[in-house]
Amino acid sequence: MTTTTALDRPALARLWDVVAERLQRNGLRPSGTLRLHGLDRDERHALAGLIGRPIAHDRATVDLADLDRRLRDSGVATGLVGAVERVRGPLVDRPGLRRARADAVAGVWAAGRRGLDDVGLGGAPWAEPWFDDLRRAGTLGRVPAARAEREFTVAVRCLKAIPHLSGDPPCDRRDLASLVTGDAHALDDGSLLGALVLRAAAAMVAMPYPSGAAGRRALWRAVGVLTDEVSTTVLTAGLRTSDGSWLDERTDAGWESHLTIRDLRRLDIRATDDGRVYVCENPRVLEAAVDAGSRRGLVCTQGQPAVVVKALLRRLAEGGSELRYHGDFDWPGITIANLLVDGYQCRPWWFGAADYLDALARLAPIVAELPVLNGLRVESNWDTQLTTEMATAGRAVHEELLLEGLIADLC
Repeated sequence: MTTTTALDRPALARLWDVVAERLQRNGLRPSGTLRLHGLDRDERHALAGLIGRPIAHDRATVDLADLDRRLRDSGVATGLVGAVERVRGPLVDRPGLRRARADAVAGVWAAGRRGLDDVGLGGAPWAEPWFDDLRRAGTLGRVPAARAEREFTVAVRCLKAIPHLSGDPPCDRRDLASLVTGDAHALDDGSLLGALVLRAAAAMVAMPYPSGAAGRRALWRAVGVLTDEVSTTVLTAGLRTSDGSWLDERTDAGWESHLTIRDLRRLDIRATDDGRVYVCENPRVLEAAVDAGSRRGLVCTQGQPAVVVKALLRRLAEGGSELRYHGDFDWPGITIANLLVDGYQCRPWWFGAADYLDALARLAPIVAELPVLNGLRVESNWDTQLTTEMATAGRAVHEELLLEGLIADLC
């Protein structure tokens, strides 16, 4: 056999198909043997010419290393791989390709880890949960490894700059994107970078990754990043400004007010004359206080404080206001109080162990059964005895049940 035409003989087509598959599985190494069955007369003669021995039956065993050597010695091809590629086109080293892909993926995760280390976040408790979530979601597996590595690196730089970690005031998502990438839309919904950063945000605040636009906006806000400055507000009453703005008019009228981040930027907000501002968790407390004619400064967190709530409390604390907080006597309520006491110098307001025990005693004759205290125990940072008493009693006391005392204090 001395020509390409001989390799192209139709009688050898089945051989080349089988050999091509075996070589690609073997990493393009001509090793091992293969068996062919059901050979017709033409196939037996053509195969015999290749392997150098007669084939009397309809089956034959082919030693790939021997066939490779014969092809090289004959000068027909540079070896078995060359011969098959001549008649079947380029072959793929499948094990090598898998190794290359695995190496590329490993390089992506290594780039992420290096990036976290470079910005001092390598030991962050949310880092591994973030990586695990990205693996499960396949977020980085949908793009080439080189791009994934670049996006991962930029995502880490974005994380370093978000207010939740930097301690800076809330920022607009477009401003954050511009600061880090130069592109105001780099963190928009639908972008790979936005998904990477938002999944990290979910890991930071232990929230599930949202499927809808409203949930994504809420998650951005939870880490101090605003997708807009007007849709989220903080509910207030009794606050004033330095220049007699519309907020003062509402306060004079005894009305509540909803303030946006833009309002906080426009207005020089301050407490009432005594400098004291009360902070509650439930809107019913503020509503009842307004209805009762209270003129005290009052801010409602409406559960876990949003970015705009934190921004207002920071403004008030830095302006010298004395903040006092009351919330639900349950584990989420203690979590919120810990945040406000530690981060905004809030003092507890009717929110200690003695207050809890007094509430249980006063409510016992009038409330059939208080809610069971569910969830993981949370230690109170300002009164360790409070946590002990709550765990012992096993009952939650919500603010709405304590309105009479709270409103009397506010009035």
